[in-house]
Amino acid sequence: MMYSFSANQGINKRFFTPQRYIFFPYKLKKLPDSIPRLVFFHHKSSNMCIFVALDNLIFMKSFLINEKNVADYAEKIAAWIKEKVEQAHRKGVVLGMSGGVDCSVAARLCQLAGVDVHLVLMPYGDDMKNIKSHDHSMELIEKFNFPYHAFDIKPAVDALIIPDVSPYSKNSELSRANIRPRVRMTYLYQFAQLGNRFVMGTGNLSERTVGYFTKWGDGACDLNPMAMLVKQEVYTLARYLELPAGIITKKPSAGLWEGQTDENELGMSYAEIDAYIISGTSGNPETDRKLEERITMSAHKNAQIPFFEIK
Repeated sequence: MMYSFSANQGINKRFFTPQRYIFFPYKLKKLPDSIPRLVFFHHKSSNMCIFVALDNLIFMKSFLINEKNVADYAEKIAAWIKEKVEQAHRKGVVLGMSGGVDCSVAARLCQLAGVDVHLVLMPYGDDMKNIKSHDHSMELIEKFNFPYHAFDIKPAVDALIIPDVSPYSKNSELSRANIRPRVRMTYLYQFAQLGNRFVMGTGNLSERTVGYFTKWGDGACDLNPMAMLVKQEVYTLARYLELPAGIITKKPSAGLWEGQTDENELGMSYAEIDAYIISGTSGNPETDRKLEERITMSAHKNAQIPFFEIK
């Protein structure tokens, strides 16, 4: 069986046999059998990149939001949100609020869409106050008059921690940290169901590309208006939507532990990831190599769950 992508879609026509390869700019690599089949194109007509799973389209980036077109795209995204909520006969949306730029932009887009949006703060003890996330969240809430609730997830998280059991303690710190976003998503889905609402996703394309999210945690949602936006586009929207300056200027952090920042944990900047997505290279060969490794190893996060079938 052959897989083809037509030139009238803006992609030079190419054919692939259904082998387990990943195509990076100028490179072709063999994937382990455990990794879903993924192909990476460079979209020449728009100078964008495309990630394709053989059988399923994962990512297709064919636009770029800038200062000139941001108003138009904000309206388009808002209209899309409104359409999805109304089509599903939902009363509104629920959104986890960490005080970060992604969730704040998502909240403002929902507000622009005219859908009923309810924010939920879910600190682990005092962690949000220690890194000023609580202050930033409240600044956004007060400026734009968002309704909200707050739930301390610490008792629930602590109750789920498995004591270190050798030899299963290699990734102890990270496995424990990932409990938090999974518990938060449990709270959000319960809250959403109580009010017949959707859970709104806030993860951006830069994060998804390198798998920087928790599977079944912050990666879980009913719809996501941010999923095709690179980080620089998120900041462009943040300025247009008049987010508080403190939210825009602070270093992005998943809040997994005190002092944690996204870029330190990733070992690369969002500017480099964005450049790789948009142009096919970060500008640094070593960073490109690290990016490609992360894309390969996290491909399972973006792929459809494999099901046994007889062909």
